[in-house]
Amino acid sequence: MNLAYLRPVTVAIFALVSQLALVFSCSARETVHMSGYSAGTIVVKTSQRRLYYFVDSDTAIRYPVGVGKAGMAWSGTAYIDGRYIKPAWSPPEMIRRENPRIPEVIPSGSSANPMGAAALTLNGGGQYAIHGTNNPKSIGGFVSHGCIRMYNADIMDLYERVNLGTKVVVLP
Repeated sequence: MNLAYLRPVTVAIFALVSQLALVFSCSARETVHMSGYSAGTIVVKTSQRRLYYFVDSDTAIRYPVGVGKAGMAWSGTAYIDGRYIKPAWSPPEMIRRENPRIPEVIPSGSSANPMGAAALTLNGGGQYAIHGTNNPKSIGGFVSHGCIRMYNADIMDLYERVNLGTKVVVLP
């Protein structure tokens, strides 16, 4: 029996598995020295495309994020009012106007669901959230309608650290 043909298939399968592992485990968080906020506060620096979670008054965990496109970014103070694992997604009316074919609800686990592994909603209404993504290549860009996107591994890390009522400061 000639098994020579299996080698290219095995190499291809190994490459695919390696790429999938990278996509699902992407994380670029790091601990940095930073001050100005109390422990437990989240600060998003939109221009840097970075989110900081303050561990104490002079140490933060820095995560890369995707932020709002030109004209869709926002700044101000908000509070986490919802915590969801693998949430379904109801596109805001603005997105539905841009794309009338989009369903009213995109179920959890759908490849069309942009929420990723978890979501932390901000200040009722569900308009903005800090969430994972089904498109890890979007991290580091100006890509959303105002939400803050994170790698799925990073949103899960942040999800475990925060509670309802956590203060979120979004800076330009």
